Amino acid sequence: MKHGLATSVGVALLGVMSLAHASGQDHHVQVGVCTPLKDIDAARTAGFEYLELGTSEIAALSDPDYESALAHIRQLGLPVPVTNLFLPATLKVTGPEVDREEQIRYVRKAFARLSRLGTGIVVFGSGGARRVPEGFPKDDAFKQLVEFGRRIALEARTHNITIAVEPLRRQETNIINSAAEGLELVNAVDHPNFQLMIDFYHLASEREDPAIVLRAREHLRHLHMANPQGRVFPLTWDEYDYAPFFANLRTIGYDKRMSIEASTKDLPLEAPRAIALLRRAFDR
Repeated sequence: MKHGLATSVGVALLGVMSLAHASGQDHHVQVGVCTPLKDIDAARTAGFEYLELGTSEIAALSDPDYESALAHIRQLGLPVPVTNLFLPATLKVTGPEVDREEQIRYVRKAFARLSRLGTGIVVFGSGGARRVPEGFPKDDAFKQLVEFGRRIALEARTHNITIAVEPLRRQETNIINSAAEGLELVNAVDHPNFQLMIDFYHLASEREDPAIVLRAREHLRHLHMANPQGRVFPLTWDEYDYAPFFANLRTIGYDKRMSIEASTKDLPLEAPRAIALLRRAFDR
């Protein structure tokens, strides 16, 4: 499984939930999971509190398939407050081949569908879409991102959605690779519906100081989590140096959501352990 979930879960919901909640009955930060539509039943059984679906997957559905997915999600009873995978790689937002009209057509369709799902945060990673073509000036690309951010923030506001830009490691894109650079973009866009999220996997991959959390406190809207060693489910406190990151989150009083975006070979076993670990991390 890569950025998805195992589809067969042979464990009772009651047992999983009791284990997952053992250390965090009064927790404030919700723990969810990034998952494709095909695995949402497994996510619920595993004990996650919400789903983080892919925007581009939802936008690409036919109208009948979207209505079917919407009905399934509502029947499942798990909210979808956040989505990721904002733009398909073919919808460029930097470089000489930017099509502003096509951008807005896509964004309006996506936001209209997400609004019906009750989504309030859309994570803007989309490394392929924002990758700067070779030879194109980086300064010009940054200006394009600012202009795009301002336009989509206006669209987002009409649907009560906030865009949260996601810094990505250099292997995945060549612009906005650190949370500090993400914060610079947020400040340049200067709109309440364009903010920041931090993915611990990317922060660790780029060896960025977790103290950036303190600087970003007014703009931080969402988090992704994985054990950077293999991008797998986080399971134990001593498997990686998580402490400084969570200490800074506690310092700023972060109380929103954290989605696991990682692989697992045994979802029924590892999901409740990961959920419990992340809840304890905010109580240390």
